[in-house]
Amino acid sequence: MQKIPTKFPDVWLVQPDVFEDERGFFLESYSQIKMEKLGFNYTFLQDNHSKSIKNTVRGLHFQLPPGQVKLVRCTKGKIWDIVVDIRPKSPHFRKWMGIELTENNYTQILIPVGYAHGFAVLSDFAEIEYKVTNYYDPTIERGIQWNDKSIEVDWKVENPILSKRDMNNPSLSQYLKIK
Repeated sequence: MQKIPTKFPDVWLVQPDVFEDERGFFLESYSQIKMEKLGFNYTFLQDNHSKSIKNTVRGLHFQLPPGQVKLVRCTKGKIWDIVVDIRPKSPHFRKWMGIELTENNYTQILIPVGYAHGFAVLSDFAEIEYKVTNYYDPTIERGIQWNDKSIEVDWKVENPILSKRDMNNPSLSQYLKIK
């Protein structure tokens, strides 16, 4: 298992060791001891799994403190995974990054608290699994506009399919004023 830096110093890609042959493949998608050796000392409490059709955009979502650290991977299909720094005092505030996660590249992304997260489905459908460090709590769940003009994420999809919630999230500026 390897950790690979990204443009954000505390967001990491995690690449598991994959053993492939003519029969298929094997990998450890998660190992607490290996993650600790990489310097990640998180305790994951819940696994989530979603399936979405092509052009679906989910996000941008985050949680109020204590928040959730997320370890995200795509198990079927292909997604464009988005991370946005929403910490007002960060030098990367309002900056975003995207990474293609696929069932074939096995790459995972570790997203700490202080970032909004979302993804767009690029294949006919995709399944995403992610570990989180806190249980789901709707009272701390928040979101910002997927198409916030001050962030300008390139979602790589035309005519995105959105939930009502994601269509009605405030901009980051609006959120910061009302929080």
